[in-house]
Formats: sequence, C-alpha cells, structure tokens
Amino acid sequence: MGFSYLASTLNHSKDMTSRERVLAALNHVEPDRIPVDLGGHRSSGISAIAYHRLRKHLGLPEKVVRVYDMVQQLAIIDEDVLDLFGVDVIEMGRGFLLDDKDWKPWILPDGTPCEIPFYTNLERRGEDWFILDESGIEMGVLKMGSLYFEQTLFPLMERGIENDHFEDLEEMLGKQIWSAVAHPGAHLEMDEHGLKEMGLRAKALREKSDRAIVGLFGGNMFEIPQMLYRMDHYLLATGMYPDKVLELSEKLYQIHLKNLELWLSAVGPYIDVVLFGDDLGGQQGPLISPDAYREFYKPYHKKLWGRAKELADVKVQLHCCGGIYELLDDLIEAGLDMVNPVQISCRGMDPKRLKADFGDRITFWGGGCDTQRILPLSSPSEISEHVQELTSIFSPGGGFVFQQVHNILANVSPENVVAMMDSIHKG
Repeated sequence: MGFSYLASTLNHSKDMTSRERVLAALNHVEPDRIPVDLGGHRSSGISAIAYHRLRKHLGLPEKVVRVYDMVQQLAIIDEDVLDLFGVDVIEMGRGFLLDDKDWKPWILPDGTPCEIPFYTNLERRGEDWFILDESGIEMGVLKMGSLYFEQTLFPLMERGIENDHFEDLEEMLGKQIWSAVAHPGAHLEMDEHGLKEMGLRAKALREKSDRAIVGLFGGNMFEIPQMLYRMDHYLLATGMYPDKVLELSEKLYQIHLKNLELWLSAVGPYIDVVLFGDDLGGQQGPLISPDAYREFYKPYHKKLWGRAKELADVKVQLHCCGGIYELLDDLIEAGLDMVNPVQISCRGMDPKRLKADFGDRITFWGGGCDTQRILPLSSPSEISEHVQELTSIFSPGGGFVFQQVHNILANVSPENVVAMMDSIHKG
C-alpha cells in the first residue's frame, strides 16, 4: 500500500512526543523528525469523499465518515489514520461531539452515506441542498454536481458600508455561512454553561492526547467584512470609504477581543496554538497593498495576537491563503509565529526565497505539497520527489510543520495521498 517506509520510520522516532516535536519546530529548533499536520485545522484536512476512498485503500476497518466542516465538506480523520501517518497535531474540536447521538445521517455528493453534526440545519429542494440559519433563512447552497457549499447570503450587502453605523454588527456575524455553520466546539455559546463545557472538553482532550492541540478562533479582520458586504463591495470601500472601513475594523476588533478573552479563559490552558484567519493573498500576490494592510488591519492583528499571548501560553498562527510575500514582514512584526497554508504555487511564494528571507522569524506550517497542480494531477513517484524537495528546503533548523497546501480535495486519489504522506521522512 506504499506506507511501509513511514511506519518503519515512526517506530524509530520516539525521542520526542508529538507535542514536544511541534513546539520544538515552532521555537526554531530542529526536532527528531519533521512534525506532521493532517486535519489539525480547517485548511489542512481532507474532503469526506476522498477520505472514504482513503480508508478503503488502506484496508482499515469500515467506519461511517463524519463531516465536521459542512461548507468545505471535510472529514474527521480517525485515530487509526492519524497514527498510521504519524500525525503530530489535533484540532481542539476533536474533543467535542463524541457520542453517536451528536450526529445525524446525510449523503455526500457522490452518494456515500455519512454523518453530520446534529445542529446542522439543512433542507433539500429538488436536487440541491441548502444550509439555513436557526430561523430558516438560506445562507448557502450545494447544487447538484457540486462538491461544496457556496455562500448565497451577504446580509449587509444591500445596506452598504457607506451607510452603515454597525449597531447590529455582532448579530449580523451569525447571518453568514462561515460563522453561522459551526464546527464542533464552536457550536457552544460563549455563556457560562458553554464556556464551562468548552473547558472540560478541551481539558479531557489534553489529558488523553500527546499531540499538539490547535484551537480554532478565527478573529478575521479582512475576510468577515467580505462575507457581510460581498467581496467586491468591500474591496471597493477600502478605496472609496476608508474612514468607514476603519470604523468597521475598530468595531469588529472589539467583538473579537471580547470573544477571545472569554474563549481563552476556558480553553487557554489546554491548547498550544491559537489559529486566526484572514486570506490576504490571491494567485498573483496580495489582495491589498502593504500600505492598506498597515492602515486597516495590522494594528488590530497586533492587539489580538498580543492579547492571546498575554492570556495563555500559546503560539499564534494565521491561516492566510495566496501570495503574501510582500506582507510577511508586517505580519511577523505584528506578532505572528506561524503561517499556513504557504501557497507555493502563487506569485512570490518560492520556497527557497521564503525560507531564506523569513525562515528564522516565522514557522511555515504548510507548503509541503502543492495541492493545486501536483497532488491531484501527478503520479505517486512525482509526488514523492516533489515532497522530498520541499521538505529539504523548509525543514532545516526547525520552523516547519508539514502540511499540504490547504485541504485534500475530493478528486485526489488515495494512492497520491499515501505517496505524499509516505515521502515526508524520506531523505
């Protein structure tokens, strides 16, 4: 099946625990082997469809596939797969929804039976599936022939940022699909009962796993306004209404800060990494200029990331897709410890240049395999060569956690997934 080398390597790599291995890399100390992430956050996982095929290919016992991220259709990766691939990271959400009653049946787009969180509000209309909020308002759709849900409701688009006073901003955050459709753990309210449950579940996970634990916070400053007003409207506003954009950033920061303080009061002692999010780049480079980043977002990133480190013994990670070379100095200056997914196929994201220019100041959590052109389209031997080249660039001196560039999509063969995972530790 192609994973014998990996299993042999892992049997002789017990000098560090998984958590120690990851923390060493984050502190720019080269660990006993390259730390590995697969499914430790919502951009390092695997499509539920691809995961079902992978388990079959590996000859593992049949298990129902559980989808924890409905929008992206990502599977929970079971413990036997994590062990087989030597995964050193786990998401805090794996400590939640542990009972069968927490899940309900559904069907994946390819017809595979699966289960989804009990609180997911879905409605089928003809051949399409719709995600609804608690009041039944449509927020997103998975059309027949599609593999993922698309956002359909931009709740503040008609109002427009230029006319907004943001009084109901916190309420509106729950009216768009990326915030309203919660992953396990995030489905709990930030009230006394919910925070207590979060703390108990995170503590229990910490006690039973020696993997590094990633807590998904979010705290998006650049993306959430796009989800509220629609991307084109918001980006236009940064040029036309800069004062309103700054006003919105301040209001959003205050909401994030309040939630961050509540959340870390409950889970801070039990996690190693706080994951924030903001996709600042595209295929051709940054979506905004460095000057715009410094004006509208950097001050708030700096305050949020600094506050997280004041409240808990954690490192700060940012999920940030695209070409972001020109922004990395500012992100590091704002307090960022690590960045994912390191989208090496974008302009400016040459691995050797990234490692040379920033490798002593930031951890590259990703960049281990190009999921755009290599993983879905190449042969296993080509993938193996590709992964070995990238790990040889990123891993020296620490500051690297292996992750493929973003999630493994539904069209990736299990043979290619195994080839990628099997190649990480080959020298």
